Amino acid sequence: MIHRWLLVGVLALFLGLSLYAAPIKDAPATGKLRSFTDSSGRTLQIPAKITRVAPSGALAQMFLLAVAPDLICAVSSAYSPTQAEFVPDYLMDLPVVGQFYGTRNLNPEEIARIGPDVVIDVGDPKDSIAADMNAITASIAIPAIHITATLSTTPQAFRTLGTLLDRTEQGEKLAQFCEKALAQAGDVAAKAGNNKKDILYCMGGGGLNVLAAGTFHTEILDWIANNKAVTANPTSRGSGNETNPEQIALWDPEVIIFNPDSMYDTAGTDPTWRQLRAIRTSAYYEVPQGPYNWMGGPPSINRYLGMLWLGKILYPEYAQYDLYTETAEYYRLFYGKELSRERFDRLTAKSMQTGRSVR
Repeated sequence: MIHRWLLVGVLALFLGLSLYAAPIKDAPATGKLRSFTDSSGRTLQIPAKITRVAPSGALAQMFLLAVAPDLICAVSSAYSPTQAEFVPDYLMDLPVVGQFYGTRNLNPEEIARIGPDVVIDVGDPKDSIAADMNAITASIAIPAIHITATLSTTPQAFRTLGTLLDRTEQGEKLAQFCEKALAQAGDVAAKAGNNKKDILYCMGGGGLNVLAAGTFHTEILDWIANNKAVTANPTSRGSGNETNPEQIALWDPEVIIFNPDSMYDTAGTDPTWRQLRAIRTSAYYEVPQGPYNWMGGPPSINRYLGMLWLGKILYPEYAQYDLYTETAEYYRLFYGKELSRERFDRLTAKSMQTGRSVR
């Protein structure tokens, strides 16, 4: 996906490569092409068998890691050392090509040099998505494919990717996990009904940035709880809306969740934070992270773990699933890693607070 304000700059870079870029690659063994219609309604001619894929950005990178890690030939951003535990070693050394939006660091020359069979974009589409993908396809002579994936359509996105990349079985397994998680979280939210917990998601070193209700980043929070951060101008940025201690005191939520590296460790002894109901009753938690923040950052497939975790800490009487069992299945399916109970306990050391009560 590309914001319009970025498209002109991107195309300028691409067009400068028009004499350099290689033609669309056929499948190496057969030279055959097939037709594929992506989520934007565009029908493309692509190799009959795809062997090399480049992601358009962080969301696509996460989806491809789950569906077909062996086909990834470039990454939009390098994996951090803390993510390395959950990522195959060979992906750590792949060339970084940047992304189509956000940081404006796309390197089309590098994409053309690497020569993937396709570039795959995954996420919530902009109104201009078809024109954007067409422009990229024409400029670098490599098909750019968009697969729409929202919270509710992610299962279908995995099925589509499974078909596209000849990973039908894996795509179906991932789709079924997401469908099950949606059903489990939906059941918890329905049973909570009008008695949903008042909650606040606090971020930043001082905990004074909040994820405001009604934004893309709070889909899960707004669904399963009563997000107290109602603001006049909610931002779509992942860093949230800046606020102040007085406003947080007015909201005074029942439950606070802190972003990793925020105020979790000191909130219990900080004079200002200790006045809040959630801190007084020990109903505060830190979002688990590994390899990604379970609530977002980026807001992608990691949110399926986030919704299961939230259901368990907010409404244990309704969340009748075992969180370790569900989390271990997720890591097995999405990362190809076995998650021991001991590793799970370390991942959630600040996130479960066994013995604390939400009053």
